[in-house]
Amino acid sequence: MMITKHILSFFALWFCIGFSTAIGQETAEQLESKRKQLEAEIEYTNKLIKETRKNKQVTLNELKLINNRVNQRNELIATLKKEINYLNTQINVNNLTVRKLNKDLEELKQEYARIVYFAYKHQTAYNKLIYLFSSDDLNQAYQRLRYIDQVSAFIRTESANIKERESDKVAELNKLNDQMDEKSRLLDKGNVQILKLEQEKIQKDQLKQQLQGKEKQLTAELKKKEKESKKLKKKIEDIIARETKPKLTKSGKTEYALSPEEKRLSESFATNKGSLPWPILRGMISETFGVHQHPVLRNVKTKNNGVDITTSPGEKARSVFDGKVVSVTKITASNIAVIIKHGDYFTVYSNLDDVFVGQGDMVSTKEDLGNVHTSLKGITELHFEVWKGKTLQNPAYWILPNK
Repeated sequence: MMITKHILSFFALWFCIGFSTAIGQETAEQLESKRKQLEAEIEYTNKLIKETRKNKQVTLNELKLINNRVNQRNELIATLKKEINYLNTQINVNNLTVRKLNKDLEELKQEYARIVYFAYKHQTAYNKLIYLFSSDDLNQAYQRLRYIDQVSAFIRTESANIKERESDKVAELNKLNDQMDEKSRLLDKGNVQILKLEQEKIQKDQLKQQLQGKEKQLTAELKKKEKESKKLKKKIEDIIARETKPKLTKSGKTEYALSPEEKRLSESFATNKGSLPWPILRGMISETFGVHQHPVLRNVKTKNNGVDITTSPGEKARSVFDGKVVSVTKITASNIAVIIKHGDYFTVYSNLDDVFVGQGDMVSTKEDLGNVHTSLKGITELHFEVWKGKTLQNPAYWILPNK
């Protein structure tokens, strides 16, 4: 009875440890996946910064990219810390497991030694007979005979259990050593990232100082960008007003109503909030939606009606959902905007210099719309907006968080 209870207790412990490890392993995989994603994003940002520097001019976009890289590096360091904390937890669990195995092995060996000693005392047929014939009655003799058989079986079983437990202990110690090595590797990686972060912060401050000496140029660029933004906003509002203009119905009423097909498209677009594909295959958000403090000019705030996504030269803008092209319009000589209607919703793709679609075309999800313009300063940046009727939306809430 005591032996059975001991074995059941052991398996219960291993079930709990195994179950918790399975859950923990999923978290470890998520952390590793996030770390690798951040490392890839930093590598891509480095590529964009390198492309921006080709023209040897210090630009505001370069400062934005470096600032994004600093943020990515901070997030990477935080993820590494989480991975190390997770490993510390697993190391502690495995240390407890090893201690438990040592304790169990000691108890098993003591019990095994006691039984083996008993078997040794009664190993000859003569001793067994004496042990049996010294019974008080026939029932006790029968019980003693069963006990001798059980002892023999237990010795074989317990010997196998001890070997198995020793093997488990070796496996746990190997796992522990692997975790310690992984922890050391992550600590080294974390130290390297901290050093790079400090260097990037210095680089960011130096670049900011250089740009502060170009206040007039930055102010002129800002005014030009604001002018283009106002022109785009006016064009979008005009298009939306045209597309949502009330019409005379069969009943004689003048009202705006979606067709059954447009209604289905609108509902489908809304259902996909947060999971729409990016409007380019690869890029990074260089400016988010809303009002921001200018990164260089003091007491100057800027407003972004969408998001700006910096990408590599040659990248194409693509539709985030099925819809109808309701406008292809020139904002400037090198800035063409495409507006797509998705029922009640509209998406805007601006800063294109070569467009593959025309007004009235039906487009599908991820269909290429045109090439993103690359400026003389080497900046390739798409401006993307989402509208619901006449109301601006934050595109970050609509597209996938990860490209």
